[in-house]
Amino acid sequence: MRAFTYVPVALTLAAVMSTAACGSSQAPASEANAAVAAAAATTVQDAGAQPTQAGRLSVWQSAELGPVVTDGAGFTLYRFDDDTASPPASTCTGDCAAVWPPVPADGATAGQGIDSALLGSVTRPDGTRQLTVAGRPMYRYTQDTQPRQANGQSVGGTWFATAPDGKRAGRTEKLPALSTVADPKLGDIVRDGKGRTLYRFTKDTAWPMRSNCQGDCLKLWKPAEPVDVQNLKGIKSKLISTYTRPDGEKQLSLNCWPLYWYTGDENPGDTLGQGIGGTWFAVRADGELSK
Repeated sequence: MRAFTYVPVALTLAAVMSTAACGSSQAPASEANAAVAAAAATTVQDAGAQPTQAGRLSVWQSAELGPVVTDGAGFTLYRFDDDTASPPASTCTGDCAAVWPPVPADGATAGQGIDSALLGSVTRPDGTRQLTVAGRPMYRYTQDTQPRQANGQSVGGTWFATAPDGKRAGRTEKLPALSTVADPKLGDIVRDGKGRTLYRFTKDTAWPMRSNCQGDCLKLWKPAEPVDVQNLKGIKSKLISTYTRPDGEKQLSLNCWPLYWYTGDENPGDTLGQGIGGTWFAVRADGELSK
């Protein structure tokens, strides 16, 4: 008999990126904090019942995403972009793992549409064995309360349903490190390589370049990571620089203004940070505020 459990959790998204500056020292991008980058910024009221074991994996033909790997009960399995496949490594722990429960490797078998040769396992930091598909650690999402749901698709720009070959399910656009996108309300605004809207804080200064988002502010507004100026679209490379924050981290700046992404934007293209407190605004390609 397959065991089920209810998993109510509090859900918090905090994908932490490294930081940059203008009018101060230039430096390369630092690595993203993978363990924190996973959470979503809403609260799960009732996570519903999900199986504790993987069981016999199969493929769900989603009308939106195409073929998606599911567990034996039909729940979608996800992959986290901040993990690695070669060698396999799981970076989602603590609060992240409460929202994205790791799928145990024990008892997992390949059903129709699944190549058994792609199934494996990785030992997590707590010593448990997690299922992998093509080297990618597998997770469920607590907001999938019924089989054949994919509410975790694209959350934070880092979580995706898994295709049978272990790659991202669905059509995933490969974005430049920094580009502009036409927003129906705000016009052309800047986004990062994960599709996240980038914002300016009006309490910052451009010259001398200074970020006044410190302490609790950084819980909601994450400094954007510096980018490769050879991988831009719609933005002039001469406007890009790197700001060194007081803690030594590097932050992307555009026309000498430090840029941030907002933890409340759950999906690529969201602009929920626009106008918050009358001080946070999306930016145009020239670094000006989009209002």
